[in-house]
Amino acid sequence: MLRINSYELGLDKNAANFIALSPLSFIERAAQVYPQRVALIHGALRQTWGQTFERCRRLSLALRQAGVGKGDTVATMLPNVPAMFEAHFGVPATGAVLNALNTRLDAEAIAFMLQHGQAKVLLTDREFAPVVEKALAMLGAGSGDKRPLVIEVEDATLDSSAPAGKTLGEISYEAFIAGTDLAAESADPWTLPDDEWDAIALNYTSGTTGNPKGVVTHHRGAYLNAASNVISWSLPQHPTYLWTLPMFHCNGWCFAWTMALVAGTSVCLRRVDPAQIYPLIREHHVTHLCGAPIVFSMLINAPLALRAGITHTLKGLIAGAAPPAAVIEGCEAAGIELTHVYGLTEVYGPAAVCAKQESWAALSSAERAVLNGRQGVSSPLQQAVAVLDPETLQPVPADGQTMGEIFFRGNVVMKGYLKNPAATEQAFAGGWFHTGDLGVLHPDGYVKIMDRSKDIIISGGENISSL
Repeated sequence: MLRINSYELGLDKNAANFIALSPLSFIERAAQVYPQRVALIHGALRQTWGQTFERCRRLSLALRQAGVGKGDTVATMLPNVPAMFEAHFGVPATGAVLNALNTRLDAEAIAFMLQHGQAKVLLTDREFAPVVEKALAMLGAGSGDKRPLVIEVEDATLDSSAPAGKTLGEISYEAFIAGTDLAAESADPWTLPDDEWDAIALNYTSGTTGNPKGVVTHHRGAYLNAASNVISWSLPQHPTYLWTLPMFHCNGWCFAWTMALVAGTSVCLRRVDPAQIYPLIREHHVTHLCGAPIVFSMLINAPLALRAGITHTLKGLIAGAAPPAAVIEGCEAAGIELTHVYGLTEVYGPAAVCAKQESWAALSSAERAVLNGRQGVSSPLQQAVAVLDPETLQPVPADGQTMGEIFFRGNVVMKGYLKNPAATEQAFAGGWFHTGDLGVLHPDGYVKIMDRSKDIIISGGENISSL
């Protein structure tokens, strides 16, 4: 007998009950609800959410007028400056994909990424002119390689941290967005994507074993991970966030979009330097920052005089290599409350979190450091993180000793690798994302990373971590 589901009869998606998930919606709301709140601080610049949304709309419109549309790539070679923040909204609003390039790479790697991603536009900073100029010359050498439109982002701070360099752009960023008339938006409006599965960003892996792979992420995942950041870190409305984490790194772990969601204030920072960081924390009452263990190590080992006058607790997200217990303990002593997260480019940055238990507060600082040094459990909006046997995909015993590979599954996982179906199929084999990281599962269900699989030493049939 045919069974009819009455809940599906005539109850379809429509414009009233279904909107594609996209972090672009966050900035619209921030500008509408908190137009006068400061969104960006950079040197003497104070830019409100209303102004920032207008500039993002101008960038989007200017790109569209330059021929950028759905499926195109817009690359950036920028430090943590306002234009980099604005690109996270203005670029995907055109339907194009944002490719934030790692500013620490050499010309050969940058040229490969510009060519492989087929960048139509490149936003660049003069500090990186030597590398960018060489990379663009390499593009010109290939018959099928097209030079992107180069837009020069000039840093208005003009201090010692923004060194002068050769101008490569065909037009300045400010002139590019100023040349738009927002009245033209009526014919070409700012819109959310039709499909939340549309690509929003392209980020390249390190490429330590060959050419880097292009990780393609989508609007849905970016929306969810930006929201997951708020939930897992208990972010309040209107935090003040210092950009110690590069925005090019996994799109700043989605924190540009997160800051729009909570209408916070982003304090821009060109490079990590405690001599600059502590004055900014003091002046702007910075509440949150992110970084690798080395960043927090620099902060806790800086001269005590730099910390003078800072009496509030600073909250930090730490990720990357397993943070040494000394760094975790040192941060606690210095008034920095750490939360340990774990992830990869393929999962938008942090997709697991070492969720703290109330009972840990009664332990010694050394004991808490051990517990907080684990990679933890899945973040709130990621479906699962697991430690499985890489051959059978069966769970390893939760004994804190049996090593397996760490896997992710959920909505906060990439679409796949650009133009690389073989690598995509391999990464998703068995219905899980294979991280290549090896770890153990503790009895309380918390994951602890042990090593990268390629760094494991096999001796007498036993897997031994190089750590």
